Amino acid sequence: MSPPWFVYILRCADKSLYTGITIDIEKRILEHNQDNAKGAKYTRARRPVELVYRESLPDRSGATKREAAIKKLTRKQKIQLIETCDGTLERT
Repeated sequence: MSPPWFVYILRCADKSLYTGITIDIEKRILEHNQDNAKGAKYTRARRPVELVYRESLPDRSGATKREAAIKKLTRKQKIQLIETCDGTLERT
């Protein structure tokens, strides 16, 4: 059985929100915050970033579709989504 994929939302230092997908969420957050080429270009100029939301999905296809759906949301809708996780980071 494959490991789950995660869709995540980061809050950047400038308060903007960044959405991405990964298998290893801890490693990916480190990559976003470290000074290397593996972090997304968008987050490199907006460090540090903080994980504010994550959602696990069974496969990459589902994670990619969910990421696309979240990216289409307005900022207000993304904040409402983040608030649904009640401080656990994971949607309940």
